[in-house]
Parts: sequence; C-alpha cells; structure tokens
Amino acid sequence: MTTEKARGSKKKASTDDTPMGPTGRPYHGFATPPKLDGHGPARIIALCNQKGGVGKTTTTINLAASLAQYGRRVLAVDFDPQGALSAGLGIATHDVPTIYDLLLDTKRDPHDVIVSTSVENLDVIPANIDLSAAEVHLVNEVARETILARVLRKVSGEYDVILVDCQPSLGILTVNALTASHGVLIPLECEFFALRGVALLIETIDKVRDRLNPSITLDGVLATMYDPRTLHSREVLERVVEAFGDDVLETVIGRTVKFPDASVSGVPITKFAPEHPAAQAYLRLARELVARGAVA
Repeated sequence: MTTEKARGSKKKASTDDTPMGPTGRPYHGFATPPKLDGHGPARIIALCNQKGGVGKTTTTINLAASLAQYGRRVLAVDFDPQGALSAGLGIATHDVPTIYDLLLDTKRDPHDVIVSTSVENLDVIPANIDLSAAEVHLVNEVARETILARVLRKVSGEYDVILVDCQPSLGILTVNALTASHGVLIPLECEFFALRGVALLIETIDKVRDRLNPSITLDGVLATMYDPRTLHSREVLERVVEAFGDDVLETVIGRTVKFPDASVSGVPITKFAPEHPAAQAYLRLARELVARGAVA
C-alpha cells in the first residue's frame, strides 16, 4: 500500500508540475521556426550595453549563427573597434575594407566590404582598430547619427536579420546603431554592477526614440553568464525580472569555458560544440525571438 501511494504521488507530481526556468516563469521549448518563402527586408537589431564583458559579442556571433541555422539570411555588423566579432568568426581584418570605410564614404558599395563566413547564410561587415577614429571624423558630419542607417539601407533587402554588435560605450557609434535599428537586445551579465548601468542605457534608448528613431523597441533583456550554483547570480536574475518583467527573455545563457574555446577556433559555439548546453541555449534564443516577433 505504501509503495502504491508513493507511486501515485510521484505520478501526480510529474503530471501537475509545470517546469520552471531560471527566470521563475514556465519554461517553453519554442517551436522550430518555419521556413521563409523569401528573404528581406531585414529587421535590424542592435546588441547594446555600455558595460564591457557582458556577452554582447558572444551573443551576436551565436545568435547570428543560430538564426542562420534556421534558414534566415543574417548579416552581422562588427561595430566595435576591438573587432572581436570579426575575430570570433575567423575573419581577418588587417588591410581589408571595414565598416569604417563605409562610414567615411557612404557612396561606397557595402558589398565590397561584406565577407562570407564558414556558417551558411551568415555574412559579416568586419571592423578593426580604425573604427576608433570614427567619432572624430563624424563629429562635423551633417546628420551624423544616421550614417550607419544609410549604409545598411543599401543591403537590408537581401537579409532577414541584421545584428549590430555595439562597442561598450554610449557615444556616437552606439547612437548610430540605435538610430539604424528597429529593436535593441540588451545582454546583461548576472552580476550586480552590470545591473546598475542598465538604467542609463534605457535612458539613452528613450532619447533616441524621442529625437531620432521613434519606432525603436526593446526586443528583450538577455541574462548572460548565469551560474545557478551561486546565490549572487540567482539574486541578480531575480532583480532583473522584477525590474523589466516580460522584457526579460526566458532563455538564459550560462557561464562556460566553451565560449572562449570557440572564439579561439573562429567559429560559433553552435558549430564548435553543437550538443553543448550553451549551443542549445542560443538556438533556443533564436526560436524565442522568432516566437516573440522580433525576427521573421
């Protein structure tokens, strides 16, 4: 009798309990996105956070690769003078045309700068240290905040998604990215000091919406570098959900040494270790963004 009761209780729990994700909400799998009938026009998404080391570039690379795996044509724009996105996708940037050249000469054809990657459906506009001089050159330009938008307009019809990997600052380059974009994705490290700076970023987005780009939306806040073993990570994630509510994506990216390993190899983690939980998390992120309507 005792055995039967225990079995009955166990069965009831597995039937009634809804699996919960790290954000404290029901954990959805999100369906595999349907194939597209055609490509374009692209939805442009800026990955932005003025704090460095929060996972912007890692997210840009692996989200781009995941969307490409689901049949989306993706263009990743390296908009950081460190050129980490270009390096992370195995793109050499020494003595080659980059996004900097397109900003200085808006009549130049972006196709001359776009580089194919080892990932099918994924292209890159690379960057290198030259981009650090862009703010000085752009300061006297007319409508300087819209230069990137004018560049991307020439190729947006050929892609489904354009992801812009912003530098960790809120200067003219980041404002350009926000002005060019339809949406913003904020990668946020599960660490207290990362949380403190988000209010300033949200304020910048609001100013851009008010003065330059009224249609820009917040596509989501993505918790990164999450370590469920630490109380600190769990508490920060809880506070992020309290602050941003449904804007916090259900997908959470865990901390793992596989990310730097993949970067050294010059490929996304979805290609370097496709069965790893981190790779599966980025595929899930791609599915979630499609389900939310942030991506076609």
